[in-house]
Amino acid sequence: MKIKRVLISGNEAIAEGAIQAGCNFYAGYPITPQNELIAYMSRYMPSSGGVFIQAESELAAINMVYGAAACGCRAMTSSSSPGVSLKQEGISYMSGARLPAVVVNIMRGGPGLGNIAPAQSDYFQATRGGGHGDYRVIVLAPAGAQEAYDLTKTGFRLADKYRIVVMILGDGVLGQMMEPVKFLAGKGKVSVKKPWALTGCKGRKPNIVKSFFLREGDLEKFNLKLQKDYEAIRREEQRYEGLFLDDARVILVAYGTMSRIAKSALTRLRSSGKKIGLIRPVSLWPFPDKAFKKIGRKVKYLTVEMSYGQMLEDVKLAVNGSAQVEFLGRAGGGIPGEDEIIDKIGRLI
Repeated sequence: MKIKRVLISGNEAIAEGAIQAGCNFYAGYPITPQNELIAYMSRYMPSSGGVFIQAESELAAINMVYGAAACGCRAMTSSSSPGVSLKQEGISYMSGARLPAVVVNIMRGGPGLGNIAPAQSDYFQATRGGGHGDYRVIVLAPAGAQEAYDLTKTGFRLADKYRIVVMILGDGVLGQMMEPVKFLAGKGKVSVKKPWALTGCKGRKPNIVKSFFLREGDLEKFNLKLQKDYEAIRREEQRYEGLFLDDARVILVAYGTMSRIAKSALTRLRSSGKKIGLIRPVSLWPFPDKAFKKIGRKVKYLTVEMSYGQMLEDVKLAVNGSAQVEFLGRAGGGIPGEDEIIDKIGRLI
């Protein structure tokens, strides 16, 4: 197929990635700063043979995705922080029914209604499941428009592979900024066998999609099966980028938009002779603790976030007391700048 190179926003890149991945059902509800995504889907889903629905609410949208996923569709919804909170019950039900789907959260400032500025304060919600019950979702955090496109395609593949909800976690900067993105022209043709799907039971035993296990012991057995799947995901699906880890005395840890600012600070520091490295988690769950274990010696870590220390907890768990872990963060639309990072590192070296 023909390769196109187009200047588009991160929101639009996610939408195009979904179409290329064979997404054939989308339901969503407008909320800033992800409206370009829903607008793109409304324009291109029908012409690519898919179904687009602007639902009456976020609650309706996630339950429509539940139904479409149960029927074997490659289904997606998107929203921003408060809207994703409303979707959590549906995500829990989908996790309990082992239904694959992609959920996009373009984070904004909070708590509450907050504002439309970028933030990373939904990390806990995303990486700890978010809703009721002992479940997980795979969380992928792109740092640019091209990666947003690529990881969305990956998200659909992982969702079907593990029968799990996959979340694409971005923020207002990622969603709104425009960058050149290479992608295939036309709709992705994807054929995935889903023998468990509700496609009509003529000629076979009926399938049942449910998250309700009333008989004593059945739900615990199901939870143990989920935990076995999650352990496989932890082993196989950790993703990260590492820079200058061989000689670093201080290692920055940042993801998404914040990692771009951290990289700029790293470049300035390395040019002045400072031995600084970077770990950029791409999968937030499973968290890439393998990256920290490979370092194998004591260094100092500086976790930088657009929140007040949420990923910090996972960094400390990965380091497991073997090194000093410091923190720099802002929230509510505040973004740590290069100079703040450089000043903080100057006090650590």
